[in-house]
Amino acid sequence: MRPHPLFVDRAHGAHVWDLDGDRYIDYVMAWGPLVLGHGDSRVMGAVSAMMSRMQVIGTSHVLEYTAAEAVLDAVPHGERLLWSNTGTEAIQVALRLARAATGRRRVVKFSRSYHGWHDTVHASLAEADCGEVAVPASRGQSPSVLDDLIVSEFNDIPRIERILACARERDVAAVLLDPIMSNAGVESPSPAFLATLRSLCDRHGVVLIFDEVIGGFRIARGGAAERFGVPPDLSVFGKAVAGGFTQSAVVGRADLIDQVAHGVVHAGTFNGNPIAMAAVEATMRVLSDPAVYDALESISTYFRRVVGGVLTAAPEAGGLRNIGSLFQYVPPSGLTSLHGTDGPWSTILSGMLAAGVLLMPSGKVLLSTAHSEADVDDTAAALDRVLRR
Repeated sequence: MRPHPLFVDRAHGAHVWDLDGDRYIDYVMAWGPLVLGHGDSRVMGAVSAMMSRMQVIGTSHVLEYTAAEAVLDAVPHGERLLWSNTGTEAIQVALRLARAATGRRRVVKFSRSYHGWHDTVHASLAEADCGEVAVPASRGQSPSVLDDLIVSEFNDIPRIERILACARERDVAAVLLDPIMSNAGVESPSPAFLATLRSLCDRHGVVLIFDEVIGGFRIARGGAAERFGVPPDLSVFGKAVAGGFTQSAVVGRADLIDQVAHGVVHAGTFNGNPIAMAAVEATMRVLSDPAVYDALESISTYFRRVVGGVLTAAPEAGGLRNIGSLFQYVPPSGLTSLHGTDGPWSTILSGMLAAGVLLMPSGKVLLSTAHSEADVDDTAAALDRVLRR
């Protein structure tokens, strides 16, 4: 992790402390899960209580169901839920459900969008990877599985119309989409884009899957469907769903998810384990209070005004783009990527770390309800000093 790894000794609220005892304002937030900050007492209390009762078991337990009900209560299109552990796993489950339901094999994804490290979707992540043929993104990938991918462009309605017009002929089972391009610059969908996708998928018998591993329960309690008013057939949630513990979920139409009772294999020793379920139920209970999202929007607006103002005032310093509490630094060139961004960001990153502010190499900035206006003011002051140097 550039500029160098930071080894953390403890964390609380919006701060972490390294092995030397130095404190940092944390905008990494574990790369997304900590929407309530580090060590939220309500989540940690529920987990501690469960740890004294059981660890992981090989049978059912009540929290599998009560935690699922808490998630389904929040998600507008949620009829059923499957538990998994990581976002990568849950994406694979969702794609398997789509293939089983449609009898087709191919998946449309969007250039630059990351959907986990699995061979079947880890492709076409660079700005130049804009052709329909998927480009592998890692050494050691199996090239044959990428034949099942078709690549389109985010917000490009004519292109996705052309692809899905031949959905049956091209054997398209699903469209897989991060509706806010969380790992590819944080972009809002155009007003007509999601609605067009929904209509096209309905017309051509294609399953629409939202990858909400990062944005889910961060941009709204009901995720992208609530924020943008367009429901997918399936949503994949992770990160924030368990408030800092390892858990993911596939949520959506009953007829799709019920296939696991009719020959679609979904396995995993730790799926729905009691510790994670306690964290999910507690987190969802906290997030059911509208005041949580009011607080997130408030601190995010303040951050954009104060920290964004420092960037705007400095020549060639770039700017900020955000959807709720998820921000992206945008350099003067406008180019961002999963693994880093160009322009002055590497210099900003190093200078801010030395000043006690922890940021991500990709330029993403994640806020939580634990961040205060004082934290933002300190961040802005540190950024101003770095840019002046």
